[in-house]
Amino acid sequence: MYLDYEVKIPDSRHGITRKTIRGITYIYYAYDRKYSADKHYTVPKNTTIGKCLDASAETMYPNTNFLKYFPEAVLPETREIADRSACLRIGAFIVIRKVIAEYHLDEIIGRLIGKEAGLFLDLAAYSIVTENNAGQYYPDYAYNHPLFTQGMKLYSDSKVSSFINSITRDQCIAFQNEWNNRHDHREKIYITYDSTNKNCQVGDLECVEIGHPKDDDGKPVLNYSIAYDHNNSEPLYYEEYPGSIVDVSQLQQMLEKAKGYGYRQVGFILDRGYFSKENIHFMDKNGYEFIIMMKGMKSLVRDLVLSVKGSFEEKREFSLRDYKVNGLTVEHQLYPSDEKKRYFHIFYNEWKQTSERENVEEKIDRMALYLREHQGMKLNLSKEFGRYFDLIFYHEGQDDEKFMYGRERYEVIDEEISLCGYFVIITSEKLSSSDALDLYKSRDASEELFREDKTFLGDRTMRCQTNEALHAKIFIEFVALIIRNRMHFLLKEQMLKTHHKENYMTVPAAIHELEKIEIVRHIDREYSMDYAVTATQKSILKAFDLAEPNVRKQAAGINEDLKSYNMKEVLNNVLSGSERS
Repeated sequence: MYLDYEVKIPDSRHGITRKTIRGITYIYYAYDRKYSADKHYTVPKNTTIGKCLDASAETMYPNTNFLKYFPEAVLPETREIADRSACLRIGAFIVIRKVIAEYHLDEIIGRLIGKEAGLFLDLAAYSIVTENNAGQYYPDYAYNHPLFTQGMKLYSDSKVSSFINSITRDQCIAFQNEWNNRHDHREKIYITYDSTNKNCQVGDLECVEIGHPKDDDGKPVLNYSIAYDHNNSEPLYYEEYPGSIVDVSQLQQMLEKAKGYGYRQVGFILDRGYFSKENIHFMDKNGYEFIIMMKGMKSLVRDLVLSVKGSFEEKREFSLRDYKVNGLTVEHQLYPSDEKKRYFHIFYNEWKQTSERENVEEKIDRMALYLREHQGMKLNLSKEFGRYFDLIFYHEGQDDEKFMYGRERYEVIDEEISLCGYFVIITSEKLSSSDALDLYKSRDASEELFREDKTFLGDRTMRCQTNEALHAKIFIEFVALIIRNRMHFLLKEQMLKTHHKENYMTVPAAIHELEKIEIVRHIDREYSMDYAVTATQKSILKAFDLAEPNVRKQAAGINEDLKSYNMKEVLNNVLSGSERS
């Protein structure tokens, strides 16, 4: 992150070098040197500390590395623009403040962060309202919003950067400990668990490695997972780990974490990507229940689906109307050496059958076209081609081998088509097919949580240059996720109460409407609401148990806070002027 003011470039004694790329001169600092046995001399380890527009310039725009390696540099802490906007957007702030108070997040963060807890909460609110996590734009948000900082002080981006780098891992861990300690551990809960990955633009970070993301563009990533309480609709804890570690290997560490937080009566709702004998055995050993979903055409459940196929798909007694599927439950071992019986809930969805069949047919068509286009050529084909086609070669295995043609294996393709529309949920405890599907569908909440995290908190990419900043940003992001998730839950509950699904009752749409609630500064320097709350805004506020009189009262309170702060500033200026004279 490059800051929006200039500082003097350190002199050459500090190991400073310059490199111009596409008209921009980047300033590099040699923070270490390492002897190279191959080159027989020491090689500097460089990192960028700033950039400037002129190769001969004496000043630069610094980044967070400059703050790390030159901490003695004097930087502006508050915005140069001392005044704030004459129009403050208060609606979303009032709602976010209410959620923070409900969860006592201000108290928890206050104990952990200290006097700068307000800035922490402001950064969380900033990421929710603006859907952005770039620190250099925070001052623009602060300029026209109420703030949690003492006296609603406007901080510069350099202050934001230094603050983020000051947050420690101990504080991140302490927050998760206290957050989970407030939950009732005697209650049996189901935890949905899933992971995602984040690109990292810059920085030499410990957790950022080349991994195996779903959308692999070759960039280094870090993995990030969240455990989510299905019963209470709350994120519980998170973990960031190196991008090269696959999800199935990390699961046991996350399960151990649940144990460390004191959760005993707990079940886990998992994606099929976490299935392994070792993980199943681990959950059995620790007394954890589990729910895992698999598609019907997977080899593990293929024979089981075929054995009951045709016995329940069109019968009313097996119909689950809420989900428009039919379901049947059978007992079976999960794998040959499994010592326990598991419950396989087999479901059939007619609509899903149509779309999945089309996907299979299109896949075979693409493969057949590829084979036709490469007849008479030397060709190395994957095993998947051999599964669906009898492949005929000229002089197979010899130097002049050529591919001749492929003949579709109808029996294999027909069996795969016959399994379209089926999916299986496996549970360790005895549940009805309806209950198993209800619990697994709750996992959609955790998947939506990840979509919110990447899309609506601006965290698809982590813009960090230090490990400290990475951990701090994920910490702030997790707190923002707790707040935003509560907003999502309350809006959804309000729609269920009113039986109306309004398009403005999503979190992004609600924030957009709430941002229109403003207080305006008049000639007497006091703020007041300029117009009444609209009908749409009233509907949104009702979800948070807020009404127009409450909003007006809080608007007046924000004005009083600003007046009090301004009076103190004036008094301090007068006193400092008297001392100088």
